[in-house]
Amino acid sequence: MTEANAAFAAGSTVDPAEIAKFEAMAADWWDPTGKFKPLHMLNPVRLDYITRQIATEFDRNLSDALPFSGLRILDIGCGGGLLCEPMARLGAEVVGADAAARNIPVAQVHADQSGLAIDYRHTTAEDMAAAGEQFDVVLNMEVVEHVADPLSYLTACQQLLRPGGLMVASTLNRNPKSFVMGIVGAEYVMRWLPKGTHDWKKFITPEELFDLLKKAGLDPVDRKGFTFNPVRWTFSISDRDLSVNYVTASRKPA
Repeated sequence: MTEANAAFAAGSTVDPAEIAKFEAMAADWWDPTGKFKPLHMLNPVRLDYITRQIATEFDRNLSDALPFSGLRILDIGCGGGLLCEPMARLGAEVVGADAAARNIPVAQVHADQSGLAIDYRHTTAEDMAAAGEQFDVVLNMEVVEHVADPLSYLTACQQLLRPGGLMVASTLNRNPKSFVMGIVGAEYVMRWLPKGTHDWKKFITPEELFDLLKKAGLDPVDRKGFTFNPVRWTFSISDRDLSVNYVTASRKPA
């Protein structure tokens, strides 16, 4: 790690080893058959959950042309912009932030090619919170299992929310099934992800995440599972099955 990167990581929850993994895969973000194939498969289901939660929280009609107009949305750990771009198309003012520097130009070039104005930044949640940034919505998808200190990280995310704001966070459960599906299956059998992308010991159970969210000053209001059907080769939302991938919604008290 360079001195600049060391300084960037100092005082934050960034794990340099985790960042290095995603730096190495940066060019593949928009390849639906590449290293991020699972995210491309999951993305429609994630977007359905996210948009419904935002629409409910802020009383927006998703059938309107620009239903999220007037909302400022942060996608922390934005990667190549797979969530930022749909949010921008729905009318939101979007900031995409990532601690992996190589992700930012990839995301920016794709947004420019798509004619979308998105503010992409190489930064961290902690640095943005220290600068006093505020958002109506924070999208925090598949990040918390990669940070060094989940509570400190989620506290910084809470600070980034305006009073009454909404955070949507997803991660991986920690149990034998998630080890088989999330690591053995995804990394070794299907080879959807490079070996070592995930550390099962960093996976977080729904109960642990809810406890962390509460300690960070948020009120959890919902949780759902993302389940994979190997016959149909699709993901869907489940009210009951949170055994592998799951998502939560929480509010910052007004």
